[in-house]
Amino acid sequence: MTSIPEALLWCLSAGTAAAVVLTATVVRARMQSADLRQRLTTSEGQNTASLQTNNELNARLRAVEAEIQHLAGARLPDLSMALAHPHVPVRGLLDTRFAGTGTDRALSAVLEQTGAAVTKERERVDAAAQSTLRGATTTIQALLYQLQTALQDMQHRYDDPAVAQDLLTADFLNEQALRRIQATGVVCGAWPGLTREDSYLAELVVGASSRLRGYERVQVSNQLRDPVAVVARAVEPIAITVTELLANALHHSHHGLPVAVTLQQGNRGASVIIDDYGVGMHADELQRAKELLSGDDQLLFTQLGDPPRSGFAAAGRLVRQYGFGVHVEPSPYGGVRAVVYIPGDPLLTVLDESSQPMSVMAPLPHRSGTPDHPHHSGTPDHPHTPLPSRAAQRSAASPEASVGSPAGSSGPVAQLPTPLQDGAELPRRHRRKPGGDVAPGTPRTEPAPARTPEENASRWSALQQGTESGRAATQPSPGPDPSRTPEPPRSPEGNALS
Repeated sequence: MTSIPEALLWCLSAGTAAAVVLTATVVRARMQSADLRQRLTTSEGQNTASLQTNNELNARLRAVEAEIQHLAGARLPDLSMALAHPHVPVRGLLDTRFAGTGTDRALSAVLEQTGAAVTKERERVDAAAQSTLRGATTTIQALLYQLQTALQDMQHRYDDPAVAQDLLTADFLNEQALRRIQATGVVCGAWPGLTREDSYLAELVVGASSRLRGYERVQVSNQLRDPVAVVARAVEPIAITVTELLANALHHSHHGLPVAVTLQQGNRGASVIIDDYGVGMHADELQRAKELLSGDDQLLFTQLGDPPRSGFAAAGRLVRQYGFGVHVEPSPYGGVRAVVYIPGDPLLTVLDESSQPMSVMAPLPHRSGTPDHPHHSGTPDHPHTPLPSRAAQRSAASPEASVGSPAGSSGPVAQLPTPLQDGAELPRRHRRKPGGDVAPGTPRTEPAPARTPEENASRWSALQQGTESGRAATQPSPGPDPSRTPEPPRSPEGNALS
């Protein structure tokens, strides 16, 4: 009986131990299962993150490749075009997410380095081209001047009207070639090629118009109060500038319309105002013309078009070198108004008309209602010294003196060095007079009315015929003396070498 409880106790103990062992095993299995599930979840997250990272890297790589292709296919061609035409924009990044990043900075550095290299190479090539053209134009210009001198000598040597007409035609064609060669040389940095004496502004404008086809359409109105002249060193540069502005006005207006030129005198200088009735300029063309005429930008010869349009560029280079100014704006007549401003100090002077008469081809000043000998009391409104009447001087001068001064008529020149102030008169240059001055009691003569181009041509022809007749009458033999070369008179164009 006593063994049964002990056996039950032992069975209960064994069952309890087995239950504990089983419970521990179940707990351990559950823990291992949870850990396995956690590790599986972490591995799946890592795989997902890795996959997402790989996708992002691939997308960025494709975006960078697209930016490089955009740089090569669009931005670099835009840059090369913008270097030649500044108004052309250069496109930016294809993807704005790269803005400010290292990729953006690297691509911008490529653009800057490429632009600098292209600009340097263009400047080198342009400098070489300008050097070649400068040498060629200088040589051709010298040959054309020699041809011009030979044609002028033949005009004085032969009396046949048909031969004279052919020589005048050849001389005019030579003048057209000379003008274009001269402008091209100036754009390339060459010297204008002429040394001139002090010349009246009215003569200079008439001479500039005579270099052009359609010169008969140019109508010059002289509103100068004094016999204003341009100093020698600036005569040819200003003549070139006025010629190119007149050429632009004649070219862009109908052949039946005139081109009005007005000479005005101010307190600080004189102006040549050119108005045409042509088609005018658009806003961008006007802005481009102002940039060329200002002379501020260092232009490349390759930027002047094909074929190069060198007129305004030559004027701009001369403006920068000699200190006068050119301004263009829309004309009140619908075309273009160009103003050449010549400062009185140091580019203008006033000549003595009794010793150096103005050419008969130059327009007379319009002084309606104003006496030829104004009596001044030194007020600021009338600061000018009274001058002899131009009409009286021309009536007292010989025909040869009206065209040009004799070789020995010019003496030492005395120039007043006083700088030009507000309201002050222009500096005057006085020459020694070979003869007596006009008598103080000489009656005043009213200025003659403005002459038409036909009247000027008729008077000039009569003057030449009279001069040739006088020379023929004084010749001892019927043929010309081969040992004596006739000296051509001073041309109002001033194109002969001095």
